[in-house]
Amino acid sequence: MKRTRPNDRVLSEREAISVFYSVFGMSPRSAIPFGDDVSAVPVKDDLFAILKTDMFVRKTDAPKGMTFKQMGRKAVVSTVSDFAAKGVEPLTLLSSLAFPRSFTSSVIEELAAGLNEASREYGAAVIGGDTNEAEDLVIDVIGFGLARREDIVLRSGAKAGDIAATTGTFGEVTAGLRILQEDLPSDGPLHRSFVNAAYMPRAQLREGLALSRSRTVTSSIDSSDGLAWSLHELSRSSRVGFTVTDIPLGRNIDEFAAETRADPYDLALYGGEEFNLVFTVDEKRWNEAVRAVESVGGQVFNIGYATERLDVVVRREGKEVPIRPAGWEHFITEK
Repeated sequence: MKRTRPNDRVLSEREAISVFYSVFGMSPRSAIPFGDDVSAVPVKDDLFAILKTDMFVRKTDAPKGMTFKQMGRKAVVSTVSDFAAKGVEPLTLLSSLAFPRSFTSSVIEELAAGLNEASREYGAAVIGGDTNEAEDLVIDVIGFGLARREDIVLRSGAKAGDIAATTGTFGEVTAGLRILQEDLPSDGPLHRSFVNAAYMPRAQLREGLALSRSRTVTSSIDSSDGLAWSLHELSRSSRVGFTVTDIPLGRNIDEFAAETRADPYDLALYGGEEFNLVFTVDEKRWNEAVRAVESVGGQVFNIGYATERLDVVVRREGKEVPIRPAGWEHFITEK
């Protein structure tokens, strides 16, 4: 008979993670606290091995209609994006896959092509892994890199007065997912662009490396769980608040919001899987940060500033509106 403890309950993803953290404790060889985007282990002097694993499960992570090749790509992008947020280049990848025995050779070839093309797009390669049988497709991608301590950008360095910024616009992926989930027409150019954003994400590795080299960034995270959640994570880790003065909406998001009777800012704040970098910069070095990103073909958007007050708000129509700590979360969010 199954035994349960008093007050035993089903946990959210982040609650489950906190249980693991409390049991594991802090390893004496870990150079980065639990909860940041990557892990780090000292190798020699101030050189660290940077490690990251990210899991893709078809049921929860693949939008309807996504090809197997695109699934392999997205699994790689998820891992590389965390390296980008830390300003570290992934040198190599390992990938373990579990899938149903019904998968044919053409499906396996598609998955392999997606993993290979995406990894090489970011200057890495898959050098090994494992396979197993499962009822659904599961892809686990482990990244490895090397970095000096001073090159690793943590979530915990923001200071009051720092400029809050991002390397991309928001809302496109959320719109694409909504089109797919609600079976909205996807044959027009506007809707096709949103769906393509959901199918073909991009890790902003060039931008992350450029920002790290510029030494202008005080904290950083990727926005895979949504802009709102990313700001709250930086707030919690750095013990600052944020006042958001501008949210860079994706092209034609206003039009899509009007069409679907949605709030465009809700689409931008509470979506996820856009893989932009959300970071803070010393206000005196803002122009340096902008030049660094533009030098690799990227963009930087000033979205507000860090505050001593610990709340996270957006200024709209002369009023400060709280930003909820919400976004994508397994065991809670429906897809």
